[in-house]
Amino acid sequence: MSKKKTEGGITYPKGFRATGLYSGVKKNGKPDMALIVSDADCVAAGVFTTNQVKAPAVRLSQRRVRGAGLRAIVVNSGNANACNGEQGERDALAISEKLSLHLGCDTKKILLASTGVIGRPLDMEKIVTALPRLVASATREGHEDCARGIMTTDTRSKSAQAEGIVDGKTVRVGGIAKGVGMIHPQMATLLVFLTTDAAVEKEALRLILSQVSDRTFNALTVDGDTSTNDTAIILANGQAGNLPVAKNRESYRELFSLVLSVCESLRDQLIRDGEGVTKVIRIIVGGARTKNDARKVAQSIARSLLVKTAFFGEDVNWGRIMVAVGNSGVRVYEERIDIFMGEVALVHRGVGLGTLQEEKALEVMKKKEITLRVMLGIGPMEAEYWTTDLSVDYVRINAGYKGRT
Repeated sequence: MSKKKTEGGITYPKGFRATGLYSGVKKNGKPDMALIVSDADCVAAGVFTTNQVKAPAVRLSQRRVRGAGLRAIVVNSGNANACNGEQGERDALAISEKLSLHLGCDTKKILLASTGVIGRPLDMEKIVTALPRLVASATREGHEDCARGIMTTDTRSKSAQAEGIVDGKTVRVGGIAKGVGMIHPQMATLLVFLTTDAAVEKEALRLILSQVSDRTFNALTVDGDTSTNDTAIILANGQAGNLPVAKNRESYRELFSLVLSVCESLRDQLIRDGEGVTKVIRIIVGGARTKNDARKVAQSIARSLLVKTAFFGEDVNWGRIMVAVGNSGVRVYEERIDIFMGEVALVHRGVGLGTLQEEKALEVMKKKEITLRVMLGIGPMEAEYWTTDLSVDYVRINAGYKGRT
């Protein structure tokens, strides 16, 4: 079903063009603007940060994504344009208004996203001057430039794509993402942009994005923080020629599977590029009364700084995992809890299994990718979560972020 990860990305579906370029906003001379544009009007859906402090781009896109006939997404990186008062609002509107003139479409058909340092006014002269070049350079081949144009502290761009049959027609889905820190499940996550040439009803598209985000980006945490700018948007232009996907049809499942495939790949790329990450940890919590209980316990473990630093230091300190389970807010029973590091049993019915098992677990902790399994012994439900270790480099990167951007 899937093509190679490097082929096509955001422009893999029919009828989409993209680009990225350097406008002069970033100090480091790297690309700082990106554009995704459809040749036909799109149905759109979005999921946005739940942080009560929202950047103007978020508020504007939240309003516009409810409408019809969307055509483009423009992104600036290196500056979040957040906490800039009325000027920030005016600047966001001005970018979409001026871009609409170059694209020849209504300004309400343009969605925006920003990422970078909070509290700095946008350099509007540089951004506005770059808009004609941005539109002129958007091509089917511009997917990689686009993926680079949305990056901040990312060490590499992140793209994915999938192809399959929906309602008897070949349908493609593509996507890009950015983010290495401030990754936490309070919306979808970070900046994620998806495209598809499927025809799909708006409510079905909204449900697909919401459900896929819940299974991928909302089951991922790096440092427990959410941004003012977190945004996930999907555009569907109908160029595949299928009958519109609707809820409760087989085509819904088919399109859902394609979008899920792309987002799983992006999630994996995001977590492996986490700031200062040396280890990726998959947390499975089973034996819970409800799926929500299992998820809460897994999230508590994933967010624990003590657990994360123990993984970084390769310290088989299973007591920290027990503490995180007990801190989850879920009713648990110490005497029923089992813990496994990989396939190595560490704790049985709340009691450690001794130094020999800890020595075996240490060998597991030395790996770059680790599975931690916790069984609560209460019910039949299970949940999966992804997190990373917390390293010295994470502190170094974030201690000087503003001065380097």
